[in-house]
Amino acid sequence: MSEINPEVLKVFGFWSSILVLKMLMMVLLTARQRLRKHVLASPEDGVLSKGKAVYNDPDVERVRRAHLNDLENVLPWFIITYFWLGTGPSPWLAKTLIQTFVLSRIGHTISYVIFQQQPLRAITFAIAFGITGYETFKTLLYYY
Repeated sequence: MSEINPEVLKVFGFWSSILVLKMLMMVLLTARQRLRKHVLASPEDGVLSKGKAVYNDPDVERVRRAHLNDLENVLPWFIITYFWLGTGPSPWLAKTLIQTFVLSRIGHTISYVIFQQQPLRAITFAIAFGITGYETFKTLLYYY
C-alpha cells in the first residue's frame, strides 16, 4: 500500500464528512415524518408521544428506504475508497470521483425523498454505484 496523498486524504475527509452529515439528516427527516404523521416506531414510544405504532406508512417508509439505500451503498464506498486511495490514484481522478460520488448520493436522496421521480434517481444511483465498482476493481487489481 502506497502512502495516501495528503491533499487527496483531505478531500476524502471533507466530502466524507458532508456525506455523514447528509446521512444524519436522514435520521432527523425520518423523525420529522413520524412526528408529522403521528406514526410511532414501536408501541412503547407512546409514552413519549401520542400516536400509534405503524409499520407501513408510505411517507415514513419512503424516507427509511432512502436511508437504507445510503447504508447499503455509502458504507461500502467509505471502506473501498480508503483502500483505493492507498493504490496511488492520480489526485485529479481521486478528487473527481470522491466529489462525484457524494454529489450523486445527495442527488439520489433528493430525487427519492423530495421529487419522487425517475430517471433522476436511477441515474444518480448508477453514477455512485459505478464509482464504487470502479474503485473496487482497481483496488482488487492493485492488491492482487
